[in-house]
Amino acid sequence: MALYNNHLGNRTAKYIRNTIIVVLLLLFALATLFPIYFMIMSSFGDPVEAGAVSYSIWPSKFTLESYKFFFDFSEYSFRWLLNSLIVAVSVMVSNVLFATMAGYAFSKVNFRGRSVLFAVLLCAMMIPYQVTQVPLYILIVNIFEIQNTYTALIAPTLVTVYNIFLAKQFMSSIPKEILESAKVEGCSQLQILFRIIMPLSKTVMAVMAILTFMETWNTFFWPFLVTNTMDMQTIQVGLKNFRFANTTYFSPMMAGATISALPMFVLFFSLQRYFLEGVTVGAVKG
Repeated sequence: MALYNNHLGNRTAKYIRNTIIVVLLLLFALATLFPIYFMIMSSFGDPVEAGAVSYSIWPSKFTLESYKFFFDFSEYSFRWLLNSLIVAVSVMVSNVLFATMAGYAFSKVNFRGRSVLFAVLLCAMMIPYQVTQVPLYILIVNIFEIQNTYTALIAPTLVTVYNIFLAKQFMSSIPKEILESAKVEGCSQLQILFRIIMPLSKTVMAVMAILTFMETWNTFFWPFLVTNTMDMQTIQVGLKNFRFANTTYFSPMMAGATISALPMFVLFFSLQRYFLEGVTVGAVKG
């Protein structure tokens, strides 16, 4: 009887603990999703000034007027989306390609100074992003004089140290025997990279693609610095045009934010399987 009561007590305690964990996770999920929910709901409101907006969790009526207002507000609304797409895709492709090549070099190619160079790159990761903005701005604007161009938006982030580090750590787990067999068959370094390393690294490449696209698409500060005409602004910078000195068109701004979030949702859910594999890689051995 005592053994049964003890077993029942353990099951009850385990049930209570699991219930508390589930409740906490649900609260955390709601807190995370609520801003997205509020953004979408607000985008269906009337395109009126912020002072006249009726803020509520569930709007009294749904209308697409704010979306129409967003595209009618400026002739550059579509251009903002196109600029963001060009910049984000270019940065994503260049990062995946160059970071994969650099990761392969640091993990599988023996060359003089490899450890020192990789240590320098790791030290560069510790420098705050804001510290490099002033010298980078001077370099782009005063020396190269390429302000307000796609080059100015893309060139500073062609490849990031974080992606190189991510690729290097993943490729270090690829057995060297595979590469030695390829070399015996007469494969060059480029053939090994494109025919063996890249197919085996699809998971980490997908993770780099998702993270890089999301970061570039959401970036506001750098495009704001190097663009001075509306036709070169990205969507994140373009949304500030709905805010004036005395008022803000809140619902159209939320409509633009909702539209700008769609590509990230599409990219994430299309590559979700690879992203989840990338998160859990290395967690289980054997």
